[in-house]
Amino acid sequence: PLGEAAVLEAVIVPLGGGGMIGGIAVAVKALLPSCLVIGAEPANADDAFRSKAEGKLLSHDKPVKTIADGLKTTLGTNTFPIVQNLVDEIFLVEEDDIASATRSVWERMKLSIEPSAGIGVAVAASAAFRARYPNLKRVGVILCGGNSDLAALGSILANAKPLSAEAMAKRQRIA
Repeated sequence: PLGEAAVLEAVIVPLGGGGMIGGIAVAVKALLPSCLVIGAEPANADDAFRSKAEGKLLSHDKPVKTIADGLKTTLGTNTFPIVQNLVDEIFLVEEDDIASATRSVWERMKLSIEPSAGIGVAVAASAAFRARYPNLKRVGVILCGGNSDLAALGSILANAKPLSAEAMAKRQRIA
């Protein structure tokens, strides 16, 4: 329970349509006002990143192709204000980094997560996140979903490179 996690300094949440991060942000900011809420969004589906940066609701500007298929949706009129006001920052993550982080969780933690969950791990493991927040010690990562097509996921995991913070640092953008 969040009340027992009062030591958290930040929570990283996958970001698609905004429902999950919106609910988490409302709860976190009510119970732990100083805790950062960080969104993790695929670079190939960056509507929330662009919407937050521009201060207005935007849609996808091109067809979305990402292995994090649970995050292909866009923010809506109900979720955008919550993301705009309560999510502190959004990191964009490249496809290779999503795949590598997902594979890492499967291999090291033995948890069956989908790429939409691996995205948060990719942010937490990135040099860009550590450079931006060098003093954070207690960071929670939301691991969501089991909505994976196992045939497609098997190919993604088999071809994923080992998790490399150095490689990820070169590709991540922050809003």
